Amino acid sequence: MLFCATLFILHATFFATPAKAQYNTDRLITIGRSALYYEDYVLSMQYFNQVITQKPFLYEPWFLRGIAKYHLDDFGGAEQDCTEAINRNPFVVGIYELRGLCRIQQSKYHDAIADYNRALRLLPNNRSIWHNRVLCHIQNEEYDEALLELDTIHQRWSQYAPAYTMQADVHLQQKDTAQAITALEKSLELDPYDGKTWAVRSLISLRRAQWADAEQQLDKAIHLQPKTGGYYINRALARYNQNNLRGAMADYDMALDLEPNNFLGHYNRGLLRTDVGDDNRAILDFDFVLRLEPDNMLALFNRGVLLERTGDIKGAINDYTKVIEEYPNFHTGILYRARCYRRLGMTQKAELEEFRVYKEQLYQHLYGIQPGNGKRSQRKRSDLDPDKYNELVVEDEQEPEREYQSDYRGHVQNRKADMELLPMFALSLQAQHDEVSTTRHYDAAVERLNRLRQGRTVFVSNQHAQLDTRHSDSYFSYIDSLCTAIDAAGTMQRTMPLLLERAVAYAAVQDNDAAIHDLTILLAEDSTQMLALWQRAVCRQRNILFAASEGKNTEMAQHAVASDLQDALRQSPNNAYLLYNMGCLLAWQQAFSEATDYFSRAIEAEPQLAEAYYNRGLCRLHQELTAEGTADLSKAGELGMYQAYSIIKKYRKNVAK
Repeated sequence: MLFCATLFILHATFFATPAKAQYNTDRLITIGRSALYYEDYVLSMQYFNQVITQKPFLYEPWFLRGIAKYHLDDFGGAEQDCTEAINRNPFVVGIYELRGLCRIQQSKYHDAIADYNRALRLLPNNRSIWHNRVLCHIQNEEYDEALLELDTIHQRWSQYAPAYTMQADVHLQQKDTAQAITALEKSLELDPYDGKTWAVRSLISLRRAQWADAEQQLDKAIHLQPKTGGYYINRALARYNQNNLRGAMADYDMALDLEPNNFLGHYNRGLLRTDVGDDNRAILDFDFVLRLEPDNMLALFNRGVLLERTGDIKGAINDYTKVIEEYPNFHTGILYRARCYRRLGMTQKAELEEFRVYKEQLYQHLYGIQPGNGKRSQRKRSDLDPDKYNELVVEDEQEPEREYQSDYRGHVQNRKADMELLPMFALSLQAQHDEVSTTRHYDAAVERLNRLRQGRTVFVSNQHAQLDTRHSDSYFSYIDSLCTAIDAAGTMQRTMPLLLERAVAYAAVQDNDAAIHDLTILLAEDSTQMLALWQRAVCRQRNILFAASEGKNTEMAQHAVASDLQDALRQSPNNAYLLYNMGCLLAWQQAFSEATDYFSRAIEAEPQLAEAYYNRGLCRLHQELTAEGTADLSKAGELGMYQAYSIIKKYRKNVAK
């Protein structure tokens, strides 16, 4: 009974109200930071909230909660938290950096500059802050200040290529194209592998109608950043103007694969499909455009033309009529509608329409614009002249993309590598959810555990679901109930399954240390508990990944993970999930050959384990076993892991290049 009471006191340290117990704030902050690392932003805020409630004078929980809010796009809330943190400690540069980014997201550029000024007084040689302050000056159209600061950057960091790209941006805003080209060439000389710089250079070529040069520059940008839809849109324009319709069509297709809601992609692809007679699919593109912009008269007129060509005369008349109501003097539209009236036998209406156009043309001494009378040019998106209905659309102004420098920029998932290993399998209180496969991962020992106990069902999963407030509150309440049950259990035999269950719940709320503590107590009583060894290894590995992200030495901890997995495998030598987890550990240590052997044993034990094929495929690619690696990835895709196909496609392209 004393043992269970001690566990309850440990739990109270983490979760009791301030009136009942003192928070262990260092532990709560560590757990919250771990949750941040694993992108559990809502859960991390709950830990920081507890620290703020107990010790509001600490700056760190305010700052860390601000980071979580920033990743959730709550820029106003993040800015407020940063302000609170600065009020408590005005000497931490990172807080000013984060608040500056939050203010930038709210277009408060003057306020962001003020933050960067204060940060540079504390850390004058922080290049990222100089970089961001220049971009804020550009946004404020303070071009002279931006150029002065860029001169300072050139002096301090003469090999910093992005500074020349920013300088080119300033010159473009000042309409000094020659100076912009000089700056871009210097930037590319220093760093020829920056896709954004090549894209900026292509904008100048596009403006000058230097289509071949623009295409070559966009080829390089796309090679370096193949997932940016706008690059394909621009290259399609360059290809179209060189009469490469097939290449332009392929670029629009790729752009829409990457950005399915891209207006320019659908509109311009619809025009190209019209050119090549693919009328039905062109109609689909203009239907999509009209769902995005129901009042787009030029798209409506193009759809009317296509409906007429495909035999839907009444539908064409409806579209033409709406356009003519908006533009009563649009002669082409009136004549097209008259043509439809004639096809329906409504000759009198058709003659009235034609005579109306004839009178207006005589009066204005103009001639109507007929379709197909020469090469199509481009119109700007804001140009609503109906006579330009069949011209490709370009954005009014294409400005260089301005990229702010920070560890907090964007979301964590945007920094993940394409060839990232899938994580270990663990015990979980949530079933694994896949978009394609509905197969539940089965393990005999887990099924026995579920039959022998009355609590929540335990599943096998290698996914860690991000928790919202409702679900995390539910887990905390469940942990409280388990603590009460442990305290009342009376005997170790009754306590052990509750300890395992609570460890699984602790892992769900990112408290891996508490989970490890429970599992260690359980294993001290019975060292043959395979599920406890399995779960402790996973929790230790999660702690290792978090510690490694903070630059800590994890060599000893890795030995502990390996020891747990080996002990578990002695109890269950053919367990596919344990074999897979050992492969994951070895692959993370870059022991790819040994990892491949374990993944192979996992596949032998469970031939349908797609994750093992996927990770083995990546290990083989790292060993330059291309044929074997792509075969494994293909099998993983066949079993439902469709992301494997994108790896195969990209890897083969890189090998070919």
